[in-house]
Amino acid sequence: MRDLWNKETERQFFIDSIKFATHEQLFYITDSGKYLAYWPNGYTGKKSTLQSRNSLIGNYTEKWTADLIQEIVDDLGYYAVQGAICEEIALTDRSRGDVVISKSKNIYQRAEDILAIFEVKMSIVWNWEYEKSNSNVSLKCIGDYKTHQGNPGLLRSDSMLKAIGKSLNIRVSNIKSSKIPIFVIGNTPITNNYISKVDQLKISGVIQGFLSVNSKPLDNGSDNIKATPKNGFYRFDSFDEIKNYIHEMLMEEMNYFSGMKSNLELGEIIEIANREPTYEKKAEKFLDLVRK
Repeated sequence: MRDLWNKETERQFFIDSIKFATHEQLFYITDSGKYLAYWPNGYTGKKSTLQSRNSLIGNYTEKWTADLIQEIVDDLGYYAVQGAICEEIALTDRSRGDVVISKSKNIYQRAEDILAIFEVKMSIVWNWEYEKSNSNVSLKCIGDYKTHQGNPGLLRSDSMLKAIGKSLNIRVSNIKSSKIPIFVIGNTPITNNYISKVDQLKISGVIQGFLSVNSKPLDNGSDNIKATPKNGFYRFDSFDEIKNYIHEMLMEEMNYFSGMKSNLELGEIIEIANREPTYEKKAEKFLDLVRK
């Protein structure tokens, strides 16, 4: 059974990346010459902006997520596809699906084959100090995200807004997207001001969940919420927990619908749909009418 995101996952990212990337691409350099993943709280020296690490950690976390989901859906005969393209639901070459669960393993997908979409919003959570003495390399964790000046993962407003915007674009692109659940997967909690927002996004059907695969992002355990009241955000603490969650999700047939209609129109739609003989037929009729 594999582990979820933790300190060792991040340590491995730096170990793998230092083989082909420079120290300056991976770490900030303090006035005293220390190589750090983030500026520590209280640091007042010269600062620079580190953009080069973004693409490296982005590729790493998407691949890590695809491997995780592939292990989850392997026994179902499905595929976790990284960088999927499906033009009809706005997954273009310039805006690919980070990871999708599909009946097909091809990069170019049909909407009918896509079973779920995962947007990955993950980054380095802890602060790390890199030291090299002769041939000896040392990576030391020097604190969680409360000890440094960065906002990783789902704690960043721009990450949340980008995920919401992309999900909305998928939802309004084509009616074929209405049966595909969309999730945002991260490795941090969310901020308190997004608690009601993520729950409303889940209730409205735009995004089915903001999910964290980091069970202990804080070393002292404070502020590490398990779930919001409506489960718009949910934290997984084990591989079995996320496996059961995804398996149950794949067993459900879901439909996204939205609209702005008068009470009279809605009443007429409900009355017509209610004439159908089964709950399934009533739902199908209601959805057909509400989308017209």
